[in-house]
Amino acid sequence: MGMTRRTFLMELARSKGFRVESELSDSVTHIVAENNSYLEVLDWLRGQAVGDSSRFELLDISWLTACMEAGRPVDSEMKYRLMEQADRYPTLNTPESEVPLFTASKVSQYSCQRKTTLNNCNKKFTDAFEIMAENYEFKENEVFCLEFLRAASVLKCLPFPVTRMKDIQGLPCMGDQVRDVIEEIIEDGESSRAKDVLNDERYKSFKQFTSVFGVGVKTSEKWFRMGLRTLEEVKADKTLKLSKMQRAGFLYYEDLVSFVSKAEADAVSLIVKNTVCTFLPDALVTITGGFRRGKKIGHDIDFLITNPGPREDDELLHKVVDLWKKQGLLLYCDIIESTFVKEQIPSREVDAMDHFQKCFAILKLYTPSIDNSSYNTSKKCDMAEVKDWKAIRVDLVITPFEQYAYALLGWTGSRQFGRDLRRYATHERKMMLDNHALYDKRKRIFLKAGSEEEIFAHLGLDYLEPWERNA
Repeated sequence: MGMTRRTFLMELARSKGFRVESELSDSVTHIVAENNSYLEVLDWLRGQAVGDSSRFELLDISWLTACMEAGRPVDSEMKYRLMEQADRYPTLNTPESEVPLFTASKVSQYSCQRKTTLNNCNKKFTDAFEIMAENYEFKENEVFCLEFLRAASVLKCLPFPVTRMKDIQGLPCMGDQVRDVIEEIIEDGESSRAKDVLNDERYKSFKQFTSVFGVGVKTSEKWFRMGLRTLEEVKADKTLKLSKMQRAGFLYYEDLVSFVSKAEADAVSLIVKNTVCTFLPDALVTITGGFRRGKKIGHDIDFLITNPGPREDDELLHKVVDLWKKQGLLLYCDIIESTFVKEQIPSREVDAMDHFQKCFAILKLYTPSIDNSSYNTSKKCDMAEVKDWKAIRVDLVITPFEQYAYALLGWTGSRQFGRDLRRYATHERKMMLDNHALYDKRKRIFLKAGSEEEIFAHLGLDYLEPWERNA
């Protein structure tokens, strides 16, 4: 258990008249554990050179709390004893005889081996972890950032809400920092560490700065060191030289920070498909990212574009953009040309950006016209000034058809799922995976795949549907 909790419980027990030893000695009769199995305690005893462990009562922490409530030692009944079996948890509010058993030890450290839907039973924990992870990302502390992101990913896959520390026993990615946060939320209902982060001046400034399209951690750090703390201060500082992307980010800020709905995503999807097919009738246009994983809201919309036929058009993105300009739909665009070099793939970097041709755009999506029946004619209103459109971020990615399956898998996400998938390929299969290809280092060949299912099969993984990848 966490050091803080251990010290608290030892002092509490002593105050109730228990004799508590800080170290193992001949006078010890009962050993209490919170996050250790029977076998783990036995291993620990062997490490203490204890030949006969039968002289000890090996008990769960629930025995000690029962003693605290009773004000005296209670009998060490079977329900309190650590037993030689896996810890299993039934689904909440369901009779144990009617549900499949959940075995914590079978939860993989890799999210690509876990089904993770949008049904998160542990949001109060994962929200706190994501705040902590974001703060460490702002500080460019990758180790601690990943520690909290992996822990959040594990808790998201659980089919039950965590209500006690024993519920996380045997789960992967539950380090000391993570356990301390979980323990505090169980006991107090919230995390003081996450609360402190939310009130931290640096975090609040970085959170505001990075909400602007085109502003990352490096720029946020620069602005913060200049003494800037809010977006109002940034806009008021005339000495700052903003990039074209950042200027667009400020210009359409209110629209871009608001959520994009599924209906808006569907409307933009229609625009993108119609425009692309004007120039390439056989093209495949697929919405990716969170919307493909079943999310109802997002911050932007990603599209993957490929042509299954023999015809390719290197100028496709430029033609699409030019048409949107003529139609008055384009508010901003930045086309990144392909940097694809076959000899440089797959990338050895777990978080490496791919080399496809891309377009980062802001489109004007017209909203339904105003309902005139509710218009109050007594009010003077210049209808020409009523904004009937919304600025929406749209990313277009062009991929060769032979790389389409790999690109689709990578751009569908989630970010943590993709990171774990590449880590799994490297460490467990001796392969290298990125958004372009899968390379078998032992056979020294690239493995072809025409679908996501084939990629999972190459990796020896059970196929997960897009909506099961919300790690």
